[in-house]
Amino acid sequence: MNRLPKSLLLLVLFVLSPAARAQDVALEVRAFMEGRDRAIKEAVRGINQNPASREKARALINDRIDFEEMGRLSLGAHFEGLTEAQRRDFVETFGGIVRAQSLSDLSVYNAVVRFDSVGVTGNKAYVLTAARVDNTTLKVEYLLHRRENLWWLYDIIIDDVGTVEGYSVSFQSFIRKRGFDQFMTSLRKKLAREKSAS
Repeated sequence: MNRLPKSLLLLVLFVLSPAARAQDVALEVRAFMEGRDRAIKEAVRGINQNPASREKARALINDRIDFEEMGRLSLGAHFEGLTEAQRRDFVETFGGIVRAQSLSDLSVYNAVVRFDSVGVTGNKAYVLTAARVDNTTLKVEYLLHRRENLWWLYDIIIDDVGTVEGYSVSFQSFIRKRGFDQFMTSLRKKLAREKSAS
């Protein structure tokens, strides 16, 4: 049996291994998102029988969202001008609002989700899905990045409209007109309202 020369074998391994690694990472991302979807659905179904499931569902929905990255992208250049304390305050308040709102419409978590494709470039990934909600199919794309050896969501794009884009328009317009301090006052009031409603 003929053996490949060692130099040729090393070249083949060098050429093939990045593609193989990318495929492995794509499978890892898909498994994470599919597992997350199943766990959230199970927790949401249990809310009617066990109110304690409400907090479990809330945690499953939010605990792998990178609110700092989402907030940084939403504020754009305004984020760079903030002190560390201001950034922490904003991220905590912003994340609190999203967490409080996350169970306001449970029907979205009962959607039948089809995972269509996963793409990975370096430490970033996207997952393209189709979600069937109330006889309507929505294209839902999740953007993720890898941080501390875990995958974190930082944007959700529904029918080509991004969550970050929506926040960005609203937040940056407010800050330009009324300043960051007034913006944070408004966010804190909204968080208090959302917490009392949830």
